[in-house]
Parts: sequence; C-alpha cells; structure tokens
Amino acid sequence: MAPRSSARPGTLDSYGTTVFAEMSARASALGAVNLGQGYPEEAGPVEVLQAAEAAVAAGHNQYAPGRGIPELRAAIAGHAKAFYEMEVDPGEEVLVTAGATEAIAATVLSLCRPGEEVVAFEPFYDSYAATVELAGARLRPVRLHGPDWSFDPAELRASINERTRLILLNTPHNPTGRVFSHDELQLVAELCRERDLLAVTDEVYEHLVFSGPGASRHERLATFEGMAERTLTISSAGKTFSVTGWKIGWVLGPARLVSSVTAVKQFLTFTNGTPLQHGVAAGLCLPRSRIEGEADRLRQRRDLFCGGLEGLGWKVLWPAATYFCAVDVSALERGDGSSFCDQMLEGAGVAAIPMSAFYAKGSGGAGLNYVRFAFCKSPELLSAALDRLRDW
Repeated sequence: MAPRSSARPGTLDSYGTTVFAEMSARASALGAVNLGQGYPEEAGPVEVLQAAEAAVAAGHNQYAPGRGIPELRAAIAGHAKAFYEMEVDPGEEVLVTAGATEAIAATVLSLCRPGEEVVAFEPFYDSYAATVELAGARLRPVRLHGPDWSFDPAELRASINERTRLILLNTPHNPTGRVFSHDELQLVAELCRERDLLAVTDEVYEHLVFSGPGASRHERLATFEGMAERTLTISSAGKTFSVTGWKIGWVLGPARLVSSVTAVKQFLTFTNGTPLQHGVAAGLCLPRSRIEGEADRLRQRRDLFCGGLEGLGWKVLWPAATYFCAVDVSALERGDGSSFCDQMLEGAGVAAIPMSAFYAKGSGGAGLNYVRFAFCKSPELLSAALDRLRDW
C-alpha cells in the first residue's frame, strides 16, 4: 500500500492490480462465491432505475454540465438540508463526480502539494494511499485498534505537524464497519481548528448504519462548530441505492474549495453519466424512510452471515455499518489473513479480502490476522457461502 522508497513522487510505480480485482478474477475463474468485492446483487429502488431509463429515452445522453446537472446538485443540497440541517448552495458548493473514488482523487490532488502530509485512519480504503502519492504528498496513518477499532487520541495529536495539510476521515468506516462517535469527531474538529487544517470526509456508507440496541448514529463532521468552512464532504449513490456500477458521487463544501476540486476533476473525467445523474436526483428526493430502509435489509444479512460464522466458532467483529465484517482468523490455525484467504478460496470456494491490504507497508504486521467479508449479497448466496465454509 505505501510507496517504496525507490518510487518517483507523483507516480504509482509501486502499485499493481488492486487486491479486489485480483480476488474477483480468481473467484470467477474458480466458480467461487465472491464475498470479497463490495457490490450487491439486487437492483436499486425502481424509481431510481426508471428515472435513469426515462432520461435516456428523453435524449439526456450528451455531456452534462461540468459540475453536474442542476437537478442533481439541487437534490444533493436538499439531501444535506433534510438529513443534516446543512445549508448548501447547489450552484457554488456542489460538484458531481465519477463516484467517490474520483472525488477523493480530485480533492487530494487539488489541495495537497509535494511534501505535505495527509492524516488518515488505518486501515483505510486502498485509493487513499495511491492518490496521496500521486499528489507527491505523504500519508501519515493513525491506527484503529481491534477488536473495537478505537484510536489513541494522543497518537492522532502526535501525527499532526507543520507539514500536515488535511485529515482524511472515513465514517462509516470501510473496512471495519465502525461509525466514529460524537466525541471522536469533536476531537478531530478541535484539532482542525487548532492547527488550521482542512478536513475531507468520505461518507459513502452514510445511510447504511444499522439500528438496534446500542446502535451508532452517523454525524457529519462539517456540522461541528467551525468545520463548515474547512470541510469537504464526499458521498455517492452507489452504496445508498445499490447502483455501484453507475459511479455517481459528489463533493460538497465551501465554494472556494469546491472550485479547486472542480479545476482538477475537469481534467480527469470532465463529466460523467448524464442519464444516471437524473436517476440519482430522483433517488435523493425519495422519502426519508425509503432512503434509510436499505440499512434494515442489510442488517438482516449481517445478522445471517455474522451469526453463521459465529456458529462455526469464528471470531467475528460485528460491524455497526457498511457492507463488511471483519473476522479474526488467528485461532483457526491456517496462517495469516492472506494465507487464509488463499486456502479458503481454493478449498471452500469462497473469496474474501485479507485486511492487510488496507494497511500501509511497514505497518508492523498490523491487520495480518484479519479477513474482510462482504455480506451485501442475497440471503441465498450468503447461506451457500456458509454451507461451503461449514464443509471446509
């Protein structure tokens, strides 16, 4: 994950094929149940799909405006108001992107200069390290410690220095499924204000937080005191509406920062997915209950799969959100997470991702004993995977 010392700044010389592409290809070749890559099997809400189809039929098939179609930008602003009581100007403070991954890349490339540093919580989504390296900057990880995936406030403070440009925060968190607490977000906000830092939040799983006793609540860092003017919030439609292949994401925040990101985005994809933007606009205008309803369905699948793994005697770290659960495989006597995934793929026909892929190289073996499963699949597929694992 981290660049080798011999890599040239601004390049990805030390990167190969992502672990997700590799494991998915191997799973396909072996006819395995793919619980590695996080995409659902079912289509999204019918209103979203029909709006995209209608846009195609109506001829909305050419380039969209660079910042996104007005209908979607208005819907994004309306969503921020409805769910977070945020006042957002759709004309100046919203940018539509080719998914959250492009949003992250364009944001880091626009805000960071060579030699500056980005603080991020580790384990982290694999694009973070790559985009920071492309900017010629340095990623400074702050460790989340299992099994509860907490972090040491002193370590976060110590990670910030005169070269720090921004804090990149992912909540709800992939790959751990953790939702950062109010107090943790308050600490991040305090540090940003004290040290005059920017914040970038990756919130693509914002509506996939599970209910139940002791459930967490997702909050936006941008709503904390003094953070609206220094935070860029990133999200997307793929996870919320089960349309991961559409790659429609967005950035919202202060006009000056959004304009900076727009200047980079225009040279990456220019614009994207015009009819799909119409579909997402319709989705964001659905009643609150419809938007949040997917989390309840996903929670049932979490309970089915995580409960089934526990029934096999596995140590499951139950997630509070997202598509994913982590399993500590250290007691199963099949090597570390990477070896375990190889053996499980070959022997059981089930694919997962070793959590070590979400850590920086040189991280002292962190994450080696963990494996990440995606449970955003049909109950039938999850049950089939559990049957295979039971036989294995």
